Amino acid sequence: MTVTVVDNASGDGTPEMVEREFPAVELIRAPGNVGFSAANNIAIRYTSNAYVLALNPDTRVTEGALERVCAVLDERKKVGIAGAKLVREDGTFDHAAKRSFPTPLGALAHFTGIGRRDDADARLAQYRAPERGDDEPGSVEAVNGAFMLIRRSVLEELGGFDEGYWMYMEDLDLCYRFDAEGWVTWYEPSAVVVHVKAGTSGPIRNAKLNRAFHYGMYRFYKKFYAPHRAPLVNGFVYLGIGLKLAVSLVRATFARALGR
Repeated sequence: MTVTVVDNASGDGTPEMVEREFPAVELIRAPGNVGFSAANNIAIRYTSNAYVLALNPDTRVTEGALERVCAVLDERKKVGIAGAKLVREDGTFDHAAKRSFPTPLGALAHFTGIGRRDDADARLAQYRAPERGDDEPGSVEAVNGAFMLIRRSVLEELGGFDEGYWMYMEDLDLCYRFDAEGWVTWYEPSAVVVHVKAGTSGPIRNAKLNRAFHYGMYRFYKKFYAPHRAPLVNGFVYLGIGLKLAVSLVRATFARALGR
């Protein structure tokens, strides 16, 4: 196993700490903050193992979790991507661990909060893949890039992560492309990973991250959905994304002003 850390010009002493405390780790200093997709692709090019684990810095892998997801890829030859059960620091389930490809209705319900309610109709909660239980292993349409084990042969064939995403939605994009080629994405809840939500970005997204998040939504929709939908429908979706960005920027500004 090879552990590679790509430092996105962190400026907080992280690369020096890695060199000092983890000499066996392969450290790569990116020329700047190149984003999630590009940084992962750098590490992928520097390694040659059969499986690639994309792992966020705000995670803690529990004992045996990596071995369990590796076993999934070993035993299930049609599985191209495997994800773990993500839990927050307080032990509650992180619903981003398993997802479905969003429909306009499902996305609207999710971002308005209606689809996140425990009693939400399946059509409204569809982004959270409600058909797959939180502790039920099996295929899903997408897992989260915080912890994502990927079959290298397929990853290289598909060109790695799409670097058109600076941050956000690149994991969903990759799962979509794997699915289009007939590969299964697997959710494995026996492997538990603690995800410190917003541990690197902070509780309030700055303007750059906010724009990147909404651009990711726009790019994903335009790339995969827009060619198959009427221009009027696409226009409404793009307008909705733009309005959501505007609201998010205003909310973030007020939250920072109030010190929240």
